[in-house]
Amino acid sequence: MAEASLRAPVVILNAPQLAQNIGAVARVMANFGLADLRLVNPRDGWPQERAWASASGADWPLNAAQVFESPADAIADLHLVFATTARPRELQLPVLTPRRAAGEVVTALGEGQRVGLLFGGERAGLETADVALCQAVITIPVDPRFHSLNLAQAVALTVYEWRTAVADAPPPQFREGPEPADGAALMGLYQHLERELETAGFFHPPEKTPSMVQNLRSALGRARLSEQEVRTFRGVVTALSRGRGRVLEKIAREKAAREEGA
Repeated sequence: MAEASLRAPVVILNAPQLAQNIGAVARVMANFGLADLRLVNPRDGWPQERAWASASGADWPLNAAQVFESPADAIADLHLVFATTARPRELQLPVLTPRRAAGEVVTALGEGQRVGLLFGGERAGLETADVALCQAVITIPVDPRFHSLNLAQAVALTVYEWRTAVADAPPPQFREGPEPADGAALMGLYQHLERELETAGFFHPPEKTPSMVQNLRSALGRARLSEQEVRTFRGVVTALSRGRGRVLEKIAREKAAREEGA
């Protein structure tokens, strides 16, 4: 178990509000053998003494916690990220229970991938734009009459299933094929594609741009592209943009020639 626990997912808290909840999450992480805690824009800043008090001695996730300005920054080095949310989304992403997701997490970690579990803040959870950066969604099967969970409870249920799956998992196998691209590489592809689409006038009407961007990102994220595939897609985008430029130059030359001959 000691070796397996080293291959643990990263816990990412997006815009956590209460220091006590951050401390409670650290306590849960220590219970189940996780240590990598990442905080995105904690409301009251960081560090916060109340978090250590609430951790009841589970100090190491807090001591090593990293702070980021955005979810994209927090997942930049990860290959597979699960968004946890109870709300239905229009994004076409796989939706898994914690138990189903745990199997995928164990497999990915065994293949050497870096995996993250993204949790939203206490007040509003995750925004659609944050979920669009992930490759799948985890939804805890609670009673629909009251689906609100405390942040630490949600983390506990999710990582408990991972820990149980680790205990039952066979030895990791060699991965067949290249590992998926990390978040930074995917963000580079997204932004490259979106710039060219903006130049081409694809985003119309303008008010639908955010939803169109989110749909594009979730579609590409589901594919779990490798680093090489990301480079290939970026090459395709570059080639298409250059081709468009040559067509526009040709049109301009032909127009100029017609004007000179007139």
